[in-house]
Amino acid sequence: MTQHDQPPLDPIEQPDPQPERRADDLHVPVLLQRCVDLLAPALTEPGSVLVDGTLGMGGHAEAVLSQCPRARVVGIDRDPQALALAAARLARFGERFTPVHATYDEIDDVVEAQVGRPVEGVLLDLGVSSLQLDDADRGFSYSRPAPLDMRMDSSRGETAAELLAEADERELTRILRVYGEERFAQRIAGTIVRERAERPLTTSTELADLVRRAVPRAAQQGGGHPAKRTFQALRIAVNRELEILQDAIPRAVEVLAVGGRIVVESYHSLEDRIVKRELARGASSSAPREWPVEPETHRPYLELLIRGAEKADDVETAHNPRSASVRLRAAVRTRPTPDHMREQRTGSRRSA
Repeated sequence: MTQHDQPPLDPIEQPDPQPERRADDLHVPVLLQRCVDLLAPALTEPGSVLVDGTLGMGGHAEAVLSQCPRARVVGIDRDPQALALAAARLARFGERFTPVHATYDEIDDVVEAQVGRPVEGVLLDLGVSSLQLDDADRGFSYSRPAPLDMRMDSSRGETAAELLAEADERELTRILRVYGEERFAQRIAGTIVRERAERPLTTSTELADLVRRAVPRAAQQGGGHPAKRTFQALRIAVNRELEILQDAIPRAVEVLAVGGRIVVESYHSLEDRIVKRELARGASSSAPREWPVEPETHRPYLELLIRGAEKADDVETAHNPRSASVRLRAAVRTRPTPDHMREQRTGSRRSA
């Protein structure tokens, strides 16, 4: 059993999305064609497999299935609503598409259960989806009143309201400072603790108003809503996003066949830093610099496909404002991971 309290690896057999909601109406995929172009060279053979570890509304998966007719897609998402909508969107591809309810740090378990061998492609489009941001009941947005939930999988786990009610001031300060890179983390955490002693914080607008009062007025000039970083930090903490990503990237590399490709889209520096470090590790020699000769066992096992991180151009940003912060990285597996590197990279599965 994994960290979840129920088996996560069963494909969704009978999706039942709300009939008035269509996946292609709810989300515009970021850098869609660029992602397909990076993945396609590995998806030319019959039966080749892409694992879309963050399926969302299925936009990237649809493009791959359409443009790579010999490939199939295994789509992972932790959000049952997103899975149902994407499954309805991709039903026309029949057995070429398999949706799985899981988090993407379980990618090795999913691949073993659904494919049984290394795969040719992995795609991770990180962060919160348009479906989640735009759903008033989720509480991800500071701009409209909603319950303080913020769970990507609303069927399990602690809500943002519960976290705010139970965490002490020191822990709240850490969450805001580390996950939100918030300058005024201590002031905001102190205000939360004082106000919750009078009444619980239960809605997104209550929290947004509290942060506005806590942040000095002079610091609120420009830069968007003062609660932006607080909401980001709480979302990351509630969904354990960075912990999952830290565990997922090495696992995603390990499920790749030689010649397989991994493409990752990040949306803030905390995510991008983790992705950059892991891909650079695989693309660098592991031999100590003082060694006169690099042994075969210490040569890189990845080759970077992009120099640095790629951003969306002005045309895409104008069409899809949510692409403004994207950082795209990609790599191809050139050989199996050396044993000494694999042992360092893949730790034991986290407990719940």
